[in-house]
Amino acid sequence: MNGLDRQILLALRSAADLSDPVGPDWLQRAAVDLTSLGSHTVIALVVLSAAGVLFIQRRRPDALWLVAMTAGAMLLNHCLKIFVARARPDLVEHLVTVVTPSFPSGHALLSAAVYLSLAALLGREAGAPVRRVLFGLAVLLTLLIGVSRVYLGVHWPSDVLGGWILGSLWAFGWSWAWARRHFQGPVRGP
Repeated sequence: MNGLDRQILLALRSAADLSDPVGPDWLQRAAVDLTSLGSHTVIALVVLSAAGVLFIQRRRPDALWLVAMTAGAMLLNHCLKIFVARARPDLVEHLVTVVTPSFPSGHALLSAAVYLSLAALLGREAGAPVRRVLFGLAVLLTLLIGVSRVYLGVHWPSDVLGGWILGSLWAFGWSWAWARRHFQGPVRGP
């Protein structure tokens, strides 16, 4: 744990009561809602739903790629948590229940991997303005999910940063490999 991690966590709590996050009550409820969008359950539901739509559209290779990419990201996250075995923050009260080690933030890693990959898949046939919007929304959602983990006191900021970096690299690596394998050129970004 470094000093900056501690400072950020403490800045998000009332100095008089470290169990009380800064901001109005609705902000804590919003953070709980946002954090769930990076959970294994929601990620699996989004990926399986998207894969189902891709199958219906006769884009079976894309559907299988999305499922394999997500399963790989989940496995990467699980293995890194076991290998690193970093303790969760004990500086402030956790506002949601957590049971796994802290690094990397699985919510940050999975949201970056999945939402950025979905933006790439959906934007492949679209024009540049649509691709920019899709990637912008994917980045915004990923950032909000990661910030919610720190706000709720369940991750050190460096856990979230690590998750964002790993998830983004995972998404772009898989997208690059997929595009290269099918000789379609690289998946276009924004």
